[in-house]
Amino acid sequence: MAGLVIKPRARILHGHDWVFSGEVLKAFGSPADGDVISLKDGKDHLLGSAIYNSKSQIVARRFSRRRQDLDPDFFARRIAQAVEYRTRRGINPRLCRIVWSESDGLPGVIVDRYGEQYVLQTLTLAMDMRKNLIVEAMKKELGARTIMERNDAPVRRAEGLDLRTGVLEGAAPSAPVAIEINWARQSVPLQFEVSLLEAQKTGFYLDQLPHYATVAEHTQDRRVLDCFTSQGAFALVCARAGAAAVTAVEASADSLAAARANAERNGLKVNWVEQDVFDFLRAAEKAGAQYDLIILDPPSFTKTKGGLHNARRGYRELHVRAFKLLSKDGLLATFSCSHHVSESAFAQTIVDALVDARRSARRLRRFEQALDHPVLPTLPETEYFKGLLLEMMPGR
Repeated sequence: MAGLVIKPRARILHGHDWVFSGEVLKAFGSPADGDVISLKDGKDHLLGSAIYNSKSQIVARRFSRRRQDLDPDFFARRIAQAVEYRTRRGINPRLCRIVWSESDGLPGVIVDRYGEQYVLQTLTLAMDMRKNLIVEAMKKELGARTIMERNDAPVRRAEGLDLRTGVLEGAAPSAPVAIEINWARQSVPLQFEVSLLEAQKTGFYLDQLPHYATVAEHTQDRRVLDCFTSQGAFALVCARAGAAAVTAVEASADSLAAARANAERNGLKVNWVEQDVFDFLRAAEKAGAQYDLIILDPPSFTKTKGGLHNARRGYRELHVRAFKLLSKDGLLATFSCSHHVSESAFAQTIVDALVDARRSARRLRRFEQALDHPVLPTLPETEYFKGLLLEMMPGR
C-alpha cells in the first residue's frame, strides 16, 4: 500500500486525524488521488489508513488506526455502528443525522434521514469515488429505498469536485417531504414540508431540533422576533408556545414562502417580513421597536479562516442591534454555525456587543450540537455549532 511518512510534531501524532500538506516528510509507492494509503511516522510505525488527495490542503484523512480498505463490509459496518450509537441515545431514528463525517469514521460522508427519504453528501474525493458502495451499504443497513445527493456544498471545490444534486436511488419525490417536529413533551407536533433537493443544507436544520423546547419555555406572552427564520421553525414554535406576537424576518423569498406555507399548515399566525435582517434591525431601532425575545440563527458568516475578521464584525453588529431592541428583561437566543468562529471568539463578540450597546446580561444556558452530530475532542473540526441564551439585566 502506498503512503506518506509524517513529519515529527505533526498534529496526527497528537490524536488528530488529518494530515496537512506541510506535515508530509515524504511519499512512498506513488499514491494517487482518491487512494487508500498508509500513514507512517519517521520510525516506520503504522499510524493508520487514510484517504488521499494531493489537490486538497488536507492531503490525508485517517479513518482507521489499522490497515483497512474501503470495501463494502467497511461501509456497512460503519453505518451500522452509527445507527447503533443514535439508537442507544434515544434519538428519533426517522428524523436525524445518521452519519456525521469523521465523528462516525467516514471522512466527508453525511447522511440525513427524513422519514423514508435519505440525503447523502460525499464531500471528499475518495468517498465521492465510492458513492455507489455507500449507497449499497445504506440500502443494506438502513433499508433505504430513496436516496438523494446534495453535493452542492462549496467545500467540495477544495477537493477538486464539482457541485451536483440529484437522485441516486429510487424516484425523486413528487412533492415536498412531510416531517413532524416534536418540540415539547405533551404538545401537538408541528407539521413541516421540506424540499430535500432545493432547501438549504440537506432540507432542514436538524442540528436545531433539541433547542426548540428550550426556547419555547421562555416564550409565553412575549413579543418575539425571529431573525433569519428560514422555513420558520423557531417562529412557529414560539407561536404555538403562547407568544403574544411573533415577527419573523428572512431575505430569501423561497424560504419565506415555505415558512408561510408551514404556518398555514399548522394554523398559526406570524408576521412574516421579507427583508435583509441587518436592514430590518436598523429600521426597527430607528422606529423605537422593542421585543421580549429575539432569536438570532444566521447562516455561517464564513467558510474560511480568511473571512474570520469580517465574520466577527458581522456578529458584533448583529448583536449590538439586537441588544438595543430588547426590553429591560428581554431574552436573546443566539446561535452560530461558523466553525472558524470558535466558542470563545463568539462569546467575546457578544461581550463586545454588550459594551457597545450599554447593556448587561446574564447567561441562562449554553447550546451545543445535538447528539446526532457528535463531537470528537481530538478533532475540533467536528464541532461547529454553539449558542447562548442570555437574559438582559434591568436597571444596569
